[in-house]
Amino acid sequence: MKKNWTLADMPNLEGKVVIITGANSGLGLASAKALARKGAEVILACRSEERGAVALKEVEAVQTTPARLMLLDLGSLESVQAFAKNFKAKYQQLDVLMNNAGIMATPYGTTQDGFEKQIGVNHLGHFALTGHLLPVLLGTSGSRIVNVSSLAARNGQMDISSFKDPNNYQPWKAYGQSKLANLMFTLELNRRLPEGQTIAVAAHPGGASTNLGRNVESNAVFRFIAEKVLLPLLPTPDQNARPQLFAAVGETVDSDHYYGPGKWGEIAGPPKRVELPPSIGQPAGCSALWVASEELTGVSFLSQTV
Repeated sequence: MKKNWTLADMPNLEGKVVIITGANSGLGLASAKALARKGAEVILACRSEERGAVALKEVEAVQTTPARLMLLDLGSLESVQAFAKNFKAKYQQLDVLMNNAGIMATPYGTTQDGFEKQIGVNHLGHFALTGHLLPVLLGTSGSRIVNVSSLAARNGQMDISSFKDPNNYQPWKAYGQSKLANLMFTLELNRRLPEGQTIAVAAHPGGASTNLGRNVESNAVFRFIAEKVLLPLLPTPDQNARPQLFAAVGETVDSDHYYGPGKWGEIAGPPKRVELPPSIGQPAGCSALWVASEELTGVSFLSQTV
């Protein structure tokens, strides 16, 4: 890959259809605008209609092809299924599914379906969405599934039993597990996809000044330091969306690669191929996560994958 890949290196995307979850802010919105500038038709998959409408205006301001807002709550399997049904009624192609949305280190809560909220939104919701949309992806030549992980995956530990019954819940531990799940899902999905057709790729943004941590449970001093001292030092979403954008449209992307920022210990810089964390463990662990995810979501890939 090019050493200093920038947004100027993105190809022309006219005629391409892209879904981005969590596209109303942060990395998702930055990705939506970058892809729109290159001519892609971008679907903003957002939970909030109000925030999504504001983001849609920003995206429409930088492109000539239409953009679309479609409501999606990843904490509800019913909403995920409805979104996919609505999309498939309108489109016969899907070039990029960017599973970007996420919540970070939130106080304990559960999704509509009773899952611990972070694993439910960050992994299980995206797992179900990908499964529902897979027929369209498989029918689109050269399509890609981009799962956005995090540096926090390095410290993640997989405990499938905690998905519905967490023992001694710890916000950061649960977040690390959910981001590790994104990577394990990517690896197992690639193992099951037909060769030479759709590929799944993982990326992480390093450190970016976004509102992802708005729900972090912390004391006032920590929050003040984070907002006034740390966040201004971090790269902007426009800068650190580059790894996931490269994963989505880069010409030298391969399905067994993982992309992140290339400088400062993967905190910032142009995208490069980075190493998967040892916390992923053996392939059997990825397979076990897959089986559990199918059982919990009720979404089976068996009829669509090898």
